[in-house]
This record gives sequence, C-alpha cells and structure tokens, in this order.
Amino acid sequence: MNKVVQSEAETAVDLKRLGRAARAASKILANAPTGQKNELLRAVAKILRARSDTILRENAIDLEFAARDGLQGPLLDRLELTPERVDAMADGLIQVAGLPDPVGEVSGLRRQPSGIEVGRMRVPLGVIGIIYESRPNVTADAAALCLKSGNASILRGGSEALRSNLAIAACIRDALAETGLPSECVQVVDTADRAAVGALLQLTEDIDVIVPRGGRGLIERVISESRIPVIRHLDGNCHVFVDKAADIDKAVAVAYNAKCRRYGICGAMETLLVSEKIAAPVLEQLGPMYEAAGVEIRGCARTRELISGAVTATEEDWYTEYLAPVLAVRIVTSLDEAIEHIHEYGSGHTDSIITEDLSASRRFLREVDSSSVMVNASTQFADGFEYGLGAEIGISTDKLHVRGPVGLEGLTTQKFIVIGDGSVRS
Repeated sequence: MNKVVQSEAETAVDLKRLGRAARAASKILANAPTGQKNELLRAVAKILRARSDTILRENAIDLEFAARDGLQGPLLDRLELTPERVDAMADGLIQVAGLPDPVGEVSGLRRQPSGIEVGRMRVPLGVIGIIYESRPNVTADAAALCLKSGNASILRGGSEALRSNLAIAACIRDALAETGLPSECVQVVDTADRAAVGALLQLTEDIDVIVPRGGRGLIERVISESRIPVIRHLDGNCHVFVDKAADIDKAVAVAYNAKCRRYGICGAMETLLVSEKIAAPVLEQLGPMYEAAGVEIRGCARTRELISGAVTATEEDWYTEYLAPVLAVRIVTSLDEAIEHIHEYGSGHTDSIITEDLSASRRFLREVDSSSVMVNASTQFADGFEYGLGAEIGISTDKLHVRGPVGLEGLTTQKFIVIGDGSVRS
C-alpha cells in the first residue's frame, strides 16, 4: 500500500464527503444505547489484539520511511508500536468501555414558581475532527473517547503514521459493522497530502469542533486557519515553585520527578522556581541529582552560584517548553515574585507549589491562572487517567469550552430541558 497523494481539489472533495458522512452517522451514534457503545469498544479491543501482527507490520514500514525521511529520537519512539503498545491500546478501549456514559445525564432539575421543571441534559458535540502527529495509538484512543461520548469523528494523523493509522482504522471499521453502527462513525483521512488539514479546517457545516494534538507548528497552523471552534493545547511550559515554607525532602522529590520521570510530555516541569530562603539546601541536593540524570541546568546568577555546571539562562529560556533534559532554574524573593513569573512566562498548563504554609498554598491555588494548579504534587500528574477521567483526548489550555484534561464529559455539551404539565406562560 503506497501513501496516497492527490490534487488539492480532489482532497477538498474527499474531505467534504467524509464530513457529510460523519454528520449523518453522528445522528445515529448520538442515540446509541450505552450497552451497544460498550460492546463496540470491546469488539475493537478484541480485533486489535487479533490483528497485532498486521498492525506491527504496517508500523514497521512507517518507521522505515520515517527514518529515511530524517525522523529521529523521541519522534521515532512516539511512532513505534510494539506488542505491548498494541495491548495497551486494547486495554485502553476496555477501560473506556467501563467508564460511566455521560450522554443523557440530567442535572440540576428543579421546579420553578411557574410550575415548570428546568434542568440540563448532557449531549454529544456531534462531529469531532482530530488532527495529530506521530503517535498511532491516538487513533484508537481518540476514536474510543468519541464513540463512548456519542460523537462521530474524522481523524487526520501524521503522514509518517499513515499505514499504522489505516490498519487500526480497519479494526474499528470492522467492529462498527459487527455491532450494527455505521462505519462512518469513525473515519481516518487516507491521504498524506498536507492540504487535507486545510480542507478539514473549512468544513464548518459538517464538523463541530477541532482537536489538534502535536507540536507547536501544527497547533499554530490549526488556530490560524480553522473556521471551526478549536479545543487547543498550545504549550506545556510548567512550573514548580519551592516556597520558603516547603519541606525540603518533599521539594527535592517532587522537583526531580516533575522533570525527570518523562521529559517529552506536556506535564513535564520546564522551569523550577525556588525561594531564596530555602534555595541553598534544595539546590545543593537537586544539582547533583539532575547532573546524574543528564539534565542541563540554565539558571539565573544565584542559581549558577549553587549548581556547578549551570549555564546562563536567557530571556527565551523562561518561555521555552523544552520537552528534553533541559531545565530553567530561577531563585525568587517571594511568593509574589513566583506568581508574577508564572503569569509572565507560563502557558497556562500546569503549575505546582511545594509548601507547608496553608495560606501560601491557598493563594497559589487562587491566583495562578492555569488549567491545573497543584500543591505538593508533581506536574507529571497532569493527565486524564490520573485525574480519574479514565482517559483523555488532550489537555486544553483554553478556558472555553473545556479546560485541562479533556475526557468524556469534555466531549459533550449541555442543553436545557423543560418539563411541564400543559404549562402556559401568563
């Protein structure tokens, strides 16, 4: 199977066809009972496991082409599937099947003085377009969350993962047929043409929301070109602030984990802020630990006095999401200065304070304007599974329509429902 390349006009026509088919399928899927949706997800998991060899074979070809095209390091790792990763995809589908179904949930129903009852019902968004890079597991994860929340989806993965994505999509398509739902509930764009992204972003009549997952270049392009509302995640420039009232052992453990557990995820700490009152004992422990882990420290002048080998941090470093073993470190005079730094340089993703001072923790929680704000916890907890959502389709740094990890509830909206008894308004 060769990667499909076609003209821009042909791509636009194909995407319009996918959009119309998704809209029609969404009306059926929105009314599918929970049992049928769960049966579908379990069927996809079973087929994924049965076709693991086929998926891995297609993935090996993707990896070969990607390496030839110069893809390397963490990007190749994200692209690679293994038997364990295929099993993890299947396990993820089973987990989503076990989550409560938000569709149809009624909340806030109360009687008004007029006699009517007013509440809200949770309903699917409709059709979700998802644009993502490298990770083929996103095809299964995104499809699962959209299906369980009653949304049809159009998935446009990166050209480097086209064969892998189509192999996974074939499993989903066969499971849809097996459980009596339209195959158009989940559609994967089968062209490697970059024009497909632009065409997808223009389908205002057919797609209700776009979810981009990938590097800054992709996110900025989607935000710039989309005529459809976007649930976006622009950057993960996350901070840990070690307050003067921090427990040193806690501070060291959290600051090390927040950076070193995994470098390439959006919840990784990129800047460490330390109160000058506690900087010496904290950084004298952390410095050798980071050095042993191969982490490059870029620090302010006072940081460089405490950590040998640290280089000078530039203004750009405070803004940077490294996704690598590089850490910016700044010593600050106060909680006020730490919060001011986060407001100036942060991306609104995840920020944490380490402190035993209740008033300081409350101020930090209240005043730091990020999608996740933590006390005495590693920023690497910023994850839908860790938050009890079961799974996530991404992490939104927007404030509308959803903020933070986007799980099943984030893929729905609410409508008002009114129940009367022949009620007329006077």
